[in-house]
Amino acid sequence: MQATTRVSGAFKAAIAIAICLGIFFRFFHLDRKVYWFDEVYSTTRIAGYTIAEVRAELFQNQILPAPTLQKYQRPKPNSTLPDTVDVLIQEDAKHPPLYYGLANVWMRRVGHSIAMSRLLPALISLVALPLMFALGLELFSSQVVAALATVFLALSPFDILFAQTVRQYSLLTVIILGSSWALLRAMRLHKWQAWAWYAVACALGWYTHLFFSLTAMGHGVYVVMQQCFSRSPARSFRHRLQPLISYALAVGCALLLYIPWMIALLTGGERTYASSNWLSSSVDFLYLLKFWILSFSSLFFDLDVGFNHPGTYLLRLPFIALIAIALYQVQRHTSKGAGWFILTSVLVPFLALAVPDIVFGGKRSAITRYLICSFPGIQLAVAYLFGKYLLKRRIWQGILAIVLTGSIASCTVSAYASSWWSKGVSVANGKTAAAINRLEAPLVISDQGNSSLNQGNLISLSYRLDDDVRLLLIDPDAIATGLALVNTSDNVLLYAPSSDLRRQAEAAWGALTHVDPPEANLLERAQPTTAP
Repeated sequence: MQATTRVSGAFKAAIAIAICLGIFFRFFHLDRKVYWFDEVYSTTRIAGYTIAEVRAELFQNQILPAPTLQKYQRPKPNSTLPDTVDVLIQEDAKHPPLYYGLANVWMRRVGHSIAMSRLLPALISLVALPLMFALGLELFSSQVVAALATVFLALSPFDILFAQTVRQYSLLTVIILGSSWALLRAMRLHKWQAWAWYAVACALGWYTHLFFSLTAMGHGVYVVMQQCFSRSPARSFRHRLQPLISYALAVGCALLLYIPWMIALLTGGERTYASSNWLSSSVDFLYLLKFWILSFSSLFFDLDVGFNHPGTYLLRLPFIALIAIALYQVQRHTSKGAGWFILTSVLVPFLALAVPDIVFGGKRSAITRYLICSFPGIQLAVAYLFGKYLLKRRIWQGILAIVLTGSIASCTVSAYASSWWSKGVSVANGKTAAAINRLEAPLVISDQGNSSLNQGNLISLSYRLDDDVRLLLIDPDAIATGLALVNTSDNVLLYAPSSDLRRQAEAAWGALTHVDPPEANLLERAQPTTAP
């Protein structure tokens, strides 16, 4: 008994330390990483501006101090919360308004700096920790498993990255966990009040992100499997049918609450498709497989030496093997209910994205954050695996120590980095800003670029550029007029110019030279000459 008590006390202390460390990482260096493209556009809409409105104001052949661009990251004068909702309806209704509305209130009450903007999703992410514990307890009736699942969530390199991102992903994680707990509880209690709470959770999920539909699909498949394939002889057909009806009614009520935004989504169908058509670009299966390995392993380990370097995948394959073993063990050794819940919560959202990618082409399943609906189930399965063997076999204690060490090492390296893979199209902006700042009072010329990414990236760069950096933002219909504003004495750089801008600049000044490093996407005027 004493030995058991000592183990229990040490275990509880280790759990508390690990969770506190995960909380610490969520708030450490909040403003260190690049404020990337998606965060810029989110903040622009939260502030009450449309992207089209900003584009029309900026690219007018005007020379601006770099900090001027941050005007669009602060609340628009005289705008209100309904204006933020209206901006989403006008421009990108695939982003529902719940997080954006919360962030609008936060911005006006707390502030709009990078640290303050990221503080909101970091705080929201804390709610996921007790919900993970509650879900693990409801699913496995084991405090050890529930505590381990909470630790894996707390120290997850992926979850910490997106807890520090001005997007709705930490809120989506909270609602995935909350709705899953509400579903299991409703099926256990068989009370309409419990199903009502599940309906509310589903409505909140849809008002947070469209991909909550993947979680709802997983829940539906689970309910069907639980009721139709359960071997309990004591249950009549009526008792089996009741949870199916209750689930359908709860989801139906949630969808009724979602109708106002569903109308907005359908009204803006073409705009929504246009903003997402990049996901339809064809990639080969090896590309998908690499990203699946990177995505699922990032729940526990997130260090790499390059996308095409074999070492990146050799380091991560043990974690993929651990996940596979955990899923197998859950199916083999738990009750059918727990096993089916884990299976459906992981596989249904993943296959709903991966199968169309494989059959029709696309890369939706290669976007790590799009797999977020599958991640809690994986963390619960791995927690069950360790919970089953941890206190019985020392080898599993050693494996757990290795896993947690990998997570802590990943979080530590990431915490001190100025950028990370999660910054997407803005991942090189830190290097770009450093290259620009090396020059004395440089003039950076840019336009909307060939892919229209420059607007968001220029605002992202403005946070890192020195105050003496000037930006000349070119009107695409009057490039020659804009270039005429350049003086012969200016230290001129072109940032990610469109083919038309580059061609006319070379015609005016001669050959342009690439600035190191290549990923900075900068061209330099070789020598000042007569202005065009």
